[in-house]
Amino acid sequence: MIRPERYSKTLKGEILSRRREEKSSVQETVKEIIEQVRERGDEALYRYTREFDKADIGDLKVGAEEIGEALAATEKEYVSILKEAAKNIAAFHEKQKTEGFETDFGGKVLGQKVTPLGSVGIYVPGGTAAYPSTVLMNAVPAKVAGVKKIVMVTPPGKDGKIRAEVLAAAAIAGVDEIYKVGGAQAIAALAYGTESVPAVDKITGPGNRYVAEAKRQVYGVCGIDMIAGPSEILIIADDGADAELVAADMLSQAEHDRQAAAVLVTDSARLAGEVDAALERRVGALSRAEIAKDSLKNNGRIIVAADLDEAAEISDALAPEHLELCVKEPWKLFGKIQNAGSVFLGYDTPEAAGDYFAGTNHTLPTGGSARYASALGVGDFVKTVQYIYYEKSALEREGEQIVKFAQSEGLGAHAESVEARLRK
Repeated sequence: MIRPERYSKTLKGEILSRRREEKSSVQETVKEIIEQVRERGDEALYRYTREFDKADIGDLKVGAEEIGEALAATEKEYVSILKEAAKNIAAFHEKQKTEGFETDFGGKVLGQKVTPLGSVGIYVPGGTAAYPSTVLMNAVPAKVAGVKKIVMVTPPGKDGKIRAEVLAAAAIAGVDEIYKVGGAQAIAALAYGTESVPAVDKITGPGNRYVAEAKRQVYGVCGIDMIAGPSEILIIADDGADAELVAADMLSQAEHDRQAAAVLVTDSARLAGEVDAALERRVGALSRAEIAKDSLKNNGRIIVAADLDEAAEISDALAPEHLELCVKEPWKLFGKIQNAGSVFLGYDTPEAAGDYFAGTNHTLPTGGSARYASALGVGDFVKTVQYIYYEKSALEREGEQIVKFAQSEGLGAHAESVEARLRK
């Protein structure tokens, strides 16, 4: 199914080629949708929902009664699982909270305070699958950060309803408002506001290429978390890894969509061949087999490295969203890793654990952006405000230096604002 091969610059280029910029047709389509939402508000949202989601809805906003019905309709055991997952996510993200600071430099006080955002909008994809986990991963950290208002948007099904499990997750996570709208139009509504949907300070959450492009275009009007692309996993495995488990983990990403990427890097030619055979056996049994097959065909790779050091170098060059270290000494190898969204250590830590239950966040940088970006966290839902206080003695001590600095840049009024105080 996937021919094992050696790593090369050519192969790297092929893997990274899936990160090309979207075609201008997507950009123009999204631009038109945003303009329509800005001009026509709710009318445009209803129209696009009928056109794209094939749903005729009576009200954009989900009412309390509908949420209550969803909770009642959701299996009790599953509700308990959602609550336990939310608890794990909250516990992990509590550790990310930071406090401000204040330092007195002899009459000059410098400080920084941490302030939660006033409102955030979280986008939860619909379409081929429902994602209660995405609700938790976005809403719980926002709640931990102290965000005052959390607004969720997600596309309805053809019946005009949102999956009960998604609404249950929203209720558990503490989402304040929920709207039945998806796609680029939902992003536009959150950025600019409509008669029903409030404008927010920041938008987070993954989506398809239209959602990603919409986030790109509204950035500046409001904040965004990242421009997320297709999901990806890279697995570094040694000779002690189980080929069946490695194949299972590769397929866990391949089933996402046809653009998803699953890459194995191993120092064992034997394992490479066994994983290839295991993929062939396993893929046909999946409920999303055709999607997984296309994903593996288009973006799957099995790379044979000289040793684990080279495997770590290959991984860092690709900067994967998910990185599994299926090796005998994962902590040792982990020390050599710089670029990854989330790392899963050892033979018995599947990426799915982080997707749902462990507590770490599954909203991660994709397309190589793990070179400079991080997983979604509490820091995405707060901002810092710095402050300065000078006593007169402190300004007298530093004033001449400030004046000379301002004059060197040709900004006389800046200099005079200090000199005027010094003359007094």
